[in-house]
Amino acid sequence: MRDAALAAGPGAELTALLAARTEANARFFEAEAERLARLCHLMAERFARGGRLVAFGRSPGARSDARHVAVEFVHPVIVGKRALPAIGLAGEGGALATQAALLTGPDDIAMAFGAGDPDGEAAAAIAVARQRGCLTIAFGSSSAGAEFEFAPPTSDGDVSQELVETLYHVLWELVHVFFEHRGLLSGRSQRRIHDAGASSFLYPFLDEREDQLEPVVADVRRSVLAKAAEIGELRAQTLTENADVLAGAAAGVRACFEHGGKLLALGNGGSATDAMDVVADFRSAGHPAIDLTEDPAILTAIANDIGTDAIFSRQVIAYGADDDALIALSTSGNSSNVIAALAEARRRGLVTVAMVGYDGGRIAQERLADYVVVTRSEHIPRIQEAQASAYHALRELVG
Repeated sequence: MRDAALAAGPGAELTALLAARTEANARFFEAEAERLARLCHLMAERFARGGRLVAFGRSPGARSDARHVAVEFVHPVIVGKRALPAIGLAGEGGALATQAALLTGPDDIAMAFGAGDPDGEAAAAIAVARQRGCLTIAFGSSSAGAEFEFAPPTSDGDVSQELVETLYHVLWELVHVFFEHRGLLSGRSQRRIHDAGASSFLYPFLDEREDQLEPVVADVRRSVLAKAAEIGELRAQTLTENADVLAGAAAGVRACFEHGGKLLALGNGGSATDAMDVVADFRSAGHPAIDLTEDPAILTAIANDIGTDAIFSRQVIAYGADDDALIALSTSGNSSNVIAALAEARRRGLVTVAMVGYDGGRIAQERLADYVVVTRSEHIPRIQEAQASAYHALRELVG
């Protein structure tokens, strides 16, 4: 099917890519909505007892997901939601099982990405975490030994990763529902929630008693399905409305590679982890790519000595050449350090691609990039999920 779509041109290929995602998304979340609702409750119990989310990932793609889920829990963008403790662990810290032994405790939640990878590291970390009493979750395998295992119904790695990203965003969004129903948590958990301290004004339902778990689980299940439908529609908007832009961007990036150039990628927060994924994907396809979010020494040096607005533009000065391309990811389209990097890239003759949300922000309105892909939503998790489909599609079109 994909070969026929390729022969028919980029529009047909994007249609085929979208169809595969639409079908897998519907199947996956219809099958898993009930389990996800109950997992949200169990995770709320752990967090309420003082537990943390410890995410593991060894391969480049799994590493980006571990970092992504950690930043979402620690730095919530939904007003009024509590920051929940989370950490993402990757290969830089050594064997994942060793890190699990050092850093997990009995009230924690261990989440492994790439659990089916042949190196077995994620599965080994899950085994250690389970021995230590953690609630264990694994993605990418149905035989990793975790209590909750999720293997999306597709053989396409890109589609699988996109579905997993939606899944952990949904967990992050809906785990908070159970904090608002204190009576659904165990006695020990209730005491921890009750001691919310200075932030308690954010949780007006802390003293609410709820005797019935099942109605809340049913509501959360419906919310899971609604969010899955929402991303399905937004993914369709992103790939169809921007079909010509993606085709043009692919041609521009491909020409850079053909002339010996490289790709630079950047973003902030969750978009930084998407930049990691962009680079990993293009490298896996044999293309040179540099992640401008990767080196904390460079980022902190520039931020400390010059300011955060320069953290990417200074790297464009260092690495950028006129045969190169730059992909910038921003949910708002207004991030000042992203705008500064795009301006510097244009001065240096780079092909510039921006993926933005909302109405496109300044980047779209002022045409600050050669190719601007707009995902028309104000819901940051869904924007990031649709952008993942867009940059995966871009890489497919580049070849």
